[in-house]
Amino acid sequence: MRANNKIVPLITGHEGFIGRSLRNRYDDFIGIEYGLMKSENWKGYLANYVSRCDVIFHVGAISDTSLSDCNKMLKYNYLFSKELFDIAQHQGKKVIYSSSASVFGTSGYPINIYAWSKKMAEDYGMAKCDDFVSLRYFNVYGPGEEHKGKMASIAYQAHKAKKFKLFPLLPERDFIYINDVVDANISAIDVPTGIYEVGIGVSNTFEEVLNNMNILFTHHEKDSIPSWYQYYTCADKSKWLPNWEPRYDLKSGIEEYVKYLREY
Repeated sequence: MRANNKIVPLITGHEGFIGRSLRNRYDDFIGIEYGLMKSENWKGYLANYVSRCDVIFHVGAISDTSLSDCNKMLKYNYLFSKELFDIAQHQGKKVIYSSSASVFGTSGYPINIYAWSKKMAEDYGMAKCDDFVSLRYFNVYGPGEEHKGKMASIAYQAHKAKKFKLFPLLPERDFIYINDVVDANISAIDVPTGIYEVGIGVSNTFEEVLNNMNILFTHHEKDSIPSWYQYYTCADKSKWLPNWEPRYDLKSGIEEYVKYLREY
């Protein structure tokens, strides 16, 4: 899906994986990073940026699911979001928020600080804003994630290593290609307030990902799995955006990504 290039969006996290891919769909955009909070007048600057945009894509966040610094995580993922949502509501701007399937945890509740920060921001936005869409992303992979290090997808990490070590017990994820995620954001401009799931609606093992890439793998010991680890995710197709569906399954997404990685 192509964006309406007459729209000027505000994109938080525009230098990141999803933000960079999203901004490439627009001729003009306003981009900010959460480093804005280092300024004494960051709230004033933020209000000014919001006043100049047509819609807000709130993509930026700390994405390190293993981060244990509660204050840092809540400052950038919750407090920044809270201020942004307050300003958006005051100025009558639509917010499209990048949430995460991590909010489901293993029993319907978040199980790490990252997931709680995303859930808290999502809850606040839904309660505060009249025009608010939350997109719960599943496992996103594809071009543009090279800077993410240990938080990059297994596909990227395994490609770099040429051989990889996986957790045992065959955990499964709903892997979704970056192009479909960007399409979902653009489609969300025209949907009513709500929480929508952004995945392909099929769960695959990490072994299937690496088999599609022809990459060898072994397994860690069972006791190496972190206590907060999520064993299974799969998007509910009935909770997709009403005017969107993914164009890539795991095989076609990996094929396109591998072509990119070989040329990168």
